[in-house]
Amino acid sequence: MDQYTLNLVVIGLSFALYIGIAIWAKADTTSEFYAANRGISPVMNGMATAADWMSAASFISMAGLIAFTGYDNSTYLMGWTGGYVLLALLLAPYLRKFGKFTVPEFIGERFYSRTARIIGVICLLVVSITYVIGQMEGVGITFARYLGVTKETGLWIGAAVVFAYAVLGGMKGVTYTQVAQYVVLIIAYTIPAIFISLQLTGNFLPQLGLFGTHADSGVAFLAKLDQVVTDLGFNSYTGHHRSTLDMVLFTLALMIGTAGLPHVIIRFFTVPKVSDARKSAGWALVFIALLYTVAPAVGSMARFNLTATMWPGAATGETFSQPALAVSDIDTRPDLQWMKNWETTGLLKWEDKNGDGLIQYYNDKATDGPVVEMAAAQGLQGNELTTISNDIMVLANPEIANLPGWVVAIVAAGGLAAALSTAAGLLLAISGAVSHDLVKGAFNPNISEKNELMAARISMAISILVATLLGLHPPGFAAQTVALAFGLAASSIFPVLMMGIFSKRVNSAGAIWGMLAGILSTLIYIFTYKGWFFIAGTNMLEDTADQWLFGISPASFGVIGAVLNFLVAYLVSNATEEPPVEVVELVESIRVPRGAGVATHH
Repeated sequence: MDQYTLNLVVIGLSFALYIGIAIWAKADTTSEFYAANRGISPVMNGMATAADWMSAASFISMAGLIAFTGYDNSTYLMGWTGGYVLLALLLAPYLRKFGKFTVPEFIGERFYSRTARIIGVICLLVVSITYVIGQMEGVGITFARYLGVTKETGLWIGAAVVFAYAVLGGMKGVTYTQVAQYVVLIIAYTIPAIFISLQLTGNFLPQLGLFGTHADSGVAFLAKLDQVVTDLGFNSYTGHHRSTLDMVLFTLALMIGTAGLPHVIIRFFTVPKVSDARKSAGWALVFIALLYTVAPAVGSMARFNLTATMWPGAATGETFSQPALAVSDIDTRPDLQWMKNWETTGLLKWEDKNGDGLIQYYNDKATDGPVVEMAAAQGLQGNELTTISNDIMVLANPEIANLPGWVVAIVAAGGLAAALSTAAGLLLAISGAVSHDLVKGAFNPNISEKNELMAARISMAISILVATLLGLHPPGFAAQTVALAFGLAASSIFPVLMMGIFSKRVNSAGAIWGMLAGILSTLIYIFTYKGWFFIAGTNMLEDTADQWLFGISPASFGVIGAVLNFLVAYLVSNATEEPPVEVVELVESIRVPRGAGVATHH
């Protein structure tokens, strides 16, 4: 069976499984659609939460980000994992005890205001739509490569599959589908990592291989990688080259952004008891760790394999001991077929600028070191591997390492599982906010359950269409787009939830003005440097570190937005009347452990 057919069979079987589960677990009531009838066990919910949370950014982009930057991009690992701990300890149990279906519903009731609830919906929609664009980008890339279609066609196929199981099954169907998707994605991520770790270091466990010895040279693997990349004029892999202030703020933005993600929070509304919310958070961390501890090894080994492909000397001895990869080799060698495969997607490009028949890959901005001498001696006219997307490294890894065809097919299915599982969770959060908080909560409180369920399905279908259209022209690669969504969640949703649970003094006016200050300041900052991409697709200012305010990147600004949110909320609350007595009692009842096995509301 050829590789294309194998990809088609494996991806087709995984899709059939997801849609079959959705038909089996069809939601017939709003309780099943929004919260799976609160009947999911902690272990299963932990696995579904892990799949929901580990998106295309985690599966496809994160290792690529680490591969090309090294230590400095470990912020993604630290921020996302730390944020999950924050969510599990500070928010999940209390929100479950409150016993509602959606995040805006909590905001509306805690701050006794329909306006607060509507602003909560707007914040949720901005965060979730930005986040889902990154997922659709991942779906498009994966389909483009493995099914030989354009990225645009891939996006529409992915949208159709999500539509088939999310609109039908709601939270009940999505939960069981996400359990299946977790199994697919963890197998797909781990198997190639084990193979490649054995090839490069002789270690079965990639986590140990990262700190092991490079098999061919006998040098510590990370030291060998450092030598190879610095030879080529790039920054050392294990060194720290980024502004420490921005690194700290970015990690914090990812942490508190994670704790404010609506699609992850609603997963904790699906368990029977408050204590189960804590347990499922613990299980989710275990399942997440299985991928997150492997990601640094995958990133570093992908970078080494790529470099060794471009400069065969890198794999054995001195980087420049053998000439660079010949253009003619790409056309004739089966082990280099992956380069032609990825070139057709536009995510990998090369150009023989000096006509010597070789592709010299190096940092042409370097000012000293072996690469400068080599470039001068060979009359090079700039780096000839002109484009290599972060998003292709995990997906291309099995092909670069010449692993069997079935491994390549499983990785394709895993990339799609990661993107689709998170897309479904986000779309559920969006449809719940529109149908439950806007249609029922704000405009038509007397709507029948049947009509509310229909509104939920229609709003999800519209959300899928909007996400797909925006995914055709994303503001960055998958993890960049997702990082912006985390900043928006950090500045708008996390502070209002924290104040709603832990402060009796913050009132409706404070919550409303706080949310507006947080999300508007962050949106303005992001749009200023990233460009008004939704409108014109052009930058107002150059998106470079020397242009940023105090060196703070757009993806890190969420922390500043969160501080503004807290500050404005407290100032406005203290200048206006205190919350009603029943709201103060409600806050106490959420926080006090008395009867922690039972939710106060049903």
